[in-house]
Order: sequence, then structure tokens, then C-alpha cells
Amino acid sequence: MAEQAITQGAIEAIFSDPERARSQYPVPVLQCLQIKTLDSKGGGAPERYRIVLSDVRNYVQCMLATQANHVVHEGKLKRGGIVRMKSYQAQALKGKNVLIVLELEAIESLGAPDKIGNPVGLEGGAKLEEAQPAAPAAPAFYGAPKSEPTQESKSQVQRQLASRPNNTTRTSGGVSSTIYPIEALSPYAHKWTIKARVTHKSDIKTWHKNNGEGKLFSVNLLDESSEIKATMFNDQVDQFYDILQEGQVYYISAPCRVQLAKKQFSNLPNDYELTFERDTVVEKAEDQSSVPQVRFNFCNIQELQSVEKDATVDVLGVLKTVHDVSSITSKSTQKPYDKRELELVDQTGYSVRVTVWGKTATEFQGKPEEVIAFKGTRVSDFNGRSLSLLSSGTMAIDPDIPEAHALKGWYDSTGRHNEFATHSNMSSVGAASGRSNEILMIQQVKEKDVGFDKPEYFSVQATIVHVKHDTFCYPACRSEGCNKKVTDMGDGWRCEKCDVTHDRPEYRYILNFNCSDHTGQIWLSCFDDQGRKLLGASADELMEWKQIKESGDASDEARKEAEARFTTAFDSANCRKMTFRARAKMDTYGEQQRVRYQLMEATPLDYKTEGNRLAELVRQLSV
Repeated sequence: MAEQAITQGAIEAIFSDPERARSQYPVPVLQCLQIKTLDSKGGGAPERYRIVLSDVRNYVQCMLATQANHVVHEGKLKRGGIVRMKSYQAQALKGKNVLIVLELEAIESLGAPDKIGNPVGLEGGAKLEEAQPAAPAAPAFYGAPKSEPTQESKSQVQRQLASRPNNTTRTSGGVSSTIYPIEALSPYAHKWTIKARVTHKSDIKTWHKNNGEGKLFSVNLLDESSEIKATMFNDQVDQFYDILQEGQVYYISAPCRVQLAKKQFSNLPNDYELTFERDTVVEKAEDQSSVPQVRFNFCNIQELQSVEKDATVDVLGVLKTVHDVSSITSKSTQKPYDKRELELVDQTGYSVRVTVWGKTATEFQGKPEEVIAFKGTRVSDFNGRSLSLLSSGTMAIDPDIPEAHALKGWYDSTGRHNEFATHSNMSSVGAASGRSNEILMIQQVKEKDVGFDKPEYFSVQATIVHVKHDTFCYPACRSEGCNKKVTDMGDGWRCEKCDVTHDRPEYRYILNFNCSDHTGQIWLSCFDDQGRKLLGASADELMEWKQIKESGDASDEARKEAEARFTTAFDSANCRKMTFRARAKMDTYGEQQRVRYQLMEATPLDYKTEGNRLAELVRQLSV
């Protein structure tokens, strides 16, 4: 029965003849062959799922839009299940056909049978009968031979997919436009219109370089599917700055460049960003209510201990304490900055300090016991865990969202009288969320697949056997609390985030080292604070020694002394046995996934405590 329900030939038609697919197969019925969770980017990013759909003849890789995640969360989408694909966007990415599934309905009455038929992969743009491999290839998914599509077929499918509409509307100016969800935008789609709300608008920033000067501003755009950053430069600043107003909804149409996002300058969980061009069309929408006001991906306060330092998260809490405005002076620029610290609590029983800056600090009107939602805060390890609102972040007091109403109800009923823990009460590697302090052997870490399904913490006692010293640090911004990588402009080092240029950078560690015990070996990475502990010197000092020993201007004596100091720092770490507290997390690079291990804390062995621990283990074994 399930096989008869499947729309055979639909996948091939979607990519080779979109018009026929829309008319002949408006809602194709397919089988789900695979569901895979992808690693989220950033602490507050929503889960992403990759699925494989089959029409018995062909299969295709698909990305499930976040708005359709509920079919997985509710357990309706299962491996082998039959589904109706109600809304989708076909794309060609790097020569491969991909579907972005925007709306999916599981036909639960048909069950979840084994794979039906022997579907083969649909190659990048060529029709099935034309896709003949020139030579035998390695097996692809489900054993189908894989051939590389020609450049001509890639171009053909990209032209077809770029013009394929998801749905059509007519703007107030009378222009018929293809409305794309933001999540479906890619560099391969050239004719599109999005309908989006401006959720954030930056001030105009200027820069001065050797080859000229310029200005820019950016906006964050939101629709039902996702958010994306858009930047305007120079003439486009004059063209669009007064048109785009925060909180308003607009139709925005290509030509508009879609490119890979510069993650260091954006707090949005989107792989792409937009750059407006001279002919980009912007038109205010008559219907302002159909697009969400804001999109949050909240992380509760207790979970912050498991979030990486410098990650960007959204947080919701009850305002417990409001501190006065204070001023700090940047060590590098000597500019004063106003700041205000706020204390938030939530139903997890934890509190956290949030720092707001500039006008947000001086004009803050929030009162204790109000609910506040922060979008775009950076996680710091100061006092265990603390947060800082980014310049591109936003804040909403008593937002009209279900999570805020639930939090307010809890606080009014019981939370007002509770005591709250802080992350500084815990060891920086402590046991938030019940994390175990058990010492594992390296072989156990790998056999238990620690970090495979979700980020996890573990401890090992191991000996350092090698520290990589070819790439051990990076040039960082000297502004307090920034630490972003800076670019050498010739006459200075520029930080795009802070919009400042420094005479020199501050080098910070990003170390990789190998350690082993009697069961195996493992690679750990660490950042500046732990790097200083391991090597006994700052990254600035090591970089200075490295530059001297490689310099042709320094004397032989100076070079020898610098090389000796440089080598000694790395050698001093080797053969040291320590207790390493680390975080394991699945990482995706290209098509490969592997678990990476980040050092959170390295502590020398306390031989008395260790002796007592081993004696207790012996006692337990003898019982």
C-alpha cells in the first residue's frame, strides 16, 4: 500500500522540469530514508536536520527548514516513514541537487516500512537517462555509482532553480514577485524577493585605509523561516539608510549579493549574508502583521556553563538587581565606555550577570521583577559565566511571548522567594547539570562516544607528549573584552567588530596538544588562559621570541637566546602529567564529522588526594 502511495518520478521532475513538477506533482508523496541531526552553530542556534527522501526511483539529500523541525521533535517523522512534501525549495549547491523542505506532513497511517525499491542518486542537473559515469566510481549513497556532473549541467540546473518560485505575491507597486523564505537563499538563486522585518539597524560606521575611506551600515532581516544580516556600503548607505526603519516589514528583491557570512561580525545562525547593490529593490509592505516581530533561541541560565566561551546566545530572565551606570576607559584607545550590570534569574535556580553598554546602559528603564529577553549576548567565563550584550544585540522588557508569560507566572508564584546559585559558586569545570567528576581513561572516552550526541564534559589524567608550535596563537584585538582576530592593514591592525585600529595586536593562544595515558592518546585544544598555564609564558612573549629567532636583523646571540626561550617554553610542557577537564563536542567540517575535545581546565596532580583516591578504589575492589 505504501509503495502505491509514493509519487514515482517526482524527484527527477522537480530538478529537470520544475513547471511539470508543479502541475503534475503539486504535493509529492515520498519515503524518508534517513534523518541526521547536524551540529548547531553557536550556543543559541536551533537544531538542524538533514533528511534523505526517495520516490522509489531516485533519492535526494534534503535540509529540513527549522520551521518544519516539529515533525522530528513530535516523533512523527521516522526513518522509512511516508510523507507529503507540501512546500519546498530546489537548489543546486556545489553541483549537487538539494531540496530545502519548508513544510512536511507525515502519513502515519502508512507506517514506516523498509526501504522501497532501489533508488539511485540524482546527479547534479543532468537528466537521469543522460547521467552516465565515464568510469566506474566509488559507491555513493545506497551503493549507487557516483559521477561528476559537467559544468554545463551545473549551469543549466542553477539557471532553472534560480527562477523557480516558492509562492507569488503582488507588491503595492504592482510588481509580481517571487517570495522566497530567507532560509532558502543561496548564492545560486538570482531572482528572488523576500518579505522580512528589520529587527535591528546599526549606526553608520566609517573607515579610513591607505587606499581610501568608506562607510557602511547593516540590518538584521527576519521572516518565518530564519534571519539574515544585510550590509550596505558607501552609495547604498545614502540610498537605503533612511528607507529601512527598525520594526518595519519590506519586500526586498534581487539583484542583491548572497555570500558566505562573516561569522566574526554577525550573531545570527545563518550561513549566508546579503550585500545590497545599486539596483536592489526595497519596498515597504502594506501587510505589516504577517511577519514575526522577533525570533529567539533561548538558552536557560543553568545551561550557560555548557556553552562555549565567546559563543552568542539569547537569554530570558527575571530582572533581580539593577546596578548603577559606571564608566571604564579602554586601555588601547583611552576612550570611555558607559556600562550597566544587570542580574537575571530563571526557573533553573541560577542567576547570571548581564552587561549592557552605551545608550542601552544610560537609558535603561527596566525595573526589578520585570522579565527581560536579550537577543545576541556574548558568553564570557568571568565569574564562571557572565553575558555581554553585543552592539548588534537587542533587548525587550516584558515581551509578549509564551516563554516570558510562563517565567513571570513561575516567579510570581514561587520564584520570588527562592535563593539562586551563581556560576562562580562552581568550579570553572564544575558539575553544572549534574556533570560527573569521574576520572576516565582515554580509551573509555572514545568507547563511550563522549560528545557524540551532545556536548559533554569529562576528566582524564594524562601526560603531555607533544605541543604543536607551528600555529599556536592568533593576533587579537586589544580592546577590553573583545579578543576578536585583527587584520594587518600595513599601518596598523584593524578590528572590524570594534571599528578601531591598533598599533599592534595582543597575541592569544589557540593551542593543540597531544596527551596520552596507558590506554591511548587524544588531541586537546585550548585557549589563552589554559595556554598560559601549560607554557608558563604569554602568547605575546612567545611570538616576540619567534619573530626574533626568525629575523635577519637580529644578532646571532639574540637569535640563539630567543630560540632557546621559545623551545624551552614548549619543552617545559612535555612529559607533564596533569588532570585535564575537557569538553567533547561533535564538529562538522565539509562533509566530515568528528568529535573535538577542548580543554577547560588543567591542574597539576595532587599526589596526596590522588593516593587517597587510588586507595579507595583498591578498597572497593577488595570488598
